[in-house]
Amino acid sequence: MPLATIEWVGGLDGHARLIDQTLLPTELKYIDCEDVPTMWNSIKRLAVRGAPAIGIAAALGTVLGIRGSEASDFNEFEEELRHVANYLGSSRPTAVNLFWALDRMHAVARHNANLPIDRIKEVLLEEAKAIIEMDKTVCRQIGRHGAELIADGTTILTHCNAGGLATADYGTALAVMFAAHEQGKRISVYADETRPLLQGARLTAWELMHAGIDVTLICDNMAGLVMKQGKIDCVIVGADRIAANGDTANKIGTYSVAVLAKQHGVSFYVAAPASTFDLSLPSGHFIPIEEREGNEITCGFGKRTAPEGVKTYCPAFDVTPAEYITGIITERGIIERPDADKVRKTLGAQSQPG
Repeated sequence: MPLATIEWVGGLDGHARLIDQTLLPTELKYIDCEDVPTMWNSIKRLAVRGAPAIGIAAALGTVLGIRGSEASDFNEFEEELRHVANYLGSSRPTAVNLFWALDRMHAVARHNANLPIDRIKEVLLEEAKAIIEMDKTVCRQIGRHGAELIADGTTILTHCNAGGLATADYGTALAVMFAAHEQGKRISVYADETRPLLQGARLTAWELMHAGIDVTLICDNMAGLVMKQGKIDCVIVGADRIAANGDTANKIGTYSVAVLAKQHGVSFYVAAPASTFDLSLPSGHFIPIEEREGNEITCGFGKRTAPEGVKTYCPAFDVTPAEYITGIITERGIIERPDADKVRKTLGAQSQPG
């Protein structure tokens, strides 16, 4: 992915710049976020989306929120920092990376509480930039580990978008495909369109085509058929939050794909960084699921496709139980047949959002 999904431009008085993903694939435009409400709105309306990218947005949003602080001491500054974090945290509830990043920024501020306030602001900008660089490294490590699973000639099915657009620039699930392709392996990908906002059609297909990877777009309800026809060797998806036992929340429709994969004997992999795990939750039952407005179903992209007044139910995510997951690909290695013991053994004392 040659384009930076989200970055910081300039010094402390600069701004965050991100690709407006609501306009892809027909338009490539950027949003310059110079204040917290603009960043909050960008997260809420999915101009920036994907768990790692949302985490980066939260870190940069924190900088936007505190750089103008006139606090006279750290206690006053910390109160402003909490206010900014609470506001940004209200944008979307499911992707744990958002809260991981906010907590990391807060921890860095507390660690430097003895410094002058202006210096703490600079440290927080440095930390936000470090999160971006870490994401780039982590995603490439995920790609390398995952590529070991991919043989020459493999055909992969993926759901939603876990590519460069969902991270700083390289992806999680798509990182596996990018890495395998870079190694010279011939791979093919079937991309579910991903209703109702078509992240697979608009974003994943766009990314894979630009990378020179063979991609075929299908409707979500075709996944079972292509598995039955023997066209799919494995499924690889991303994640927005993974519980301590390996249960995984991802874009709505992922659970259905996992059930179909199990029925047809197709390996089902999740690719995600350690920051996407939430060890404070014992199982997926406790993962908060965001519910979106019904007009995303009835009036997608400005065209009404359902009767006025029809009732809707629009959860943005579902949870795939660990028993359906062949392995979770992380920067620290692959957790095969995940359970609570294997997750903790791989992650160690992974810090979690408070």
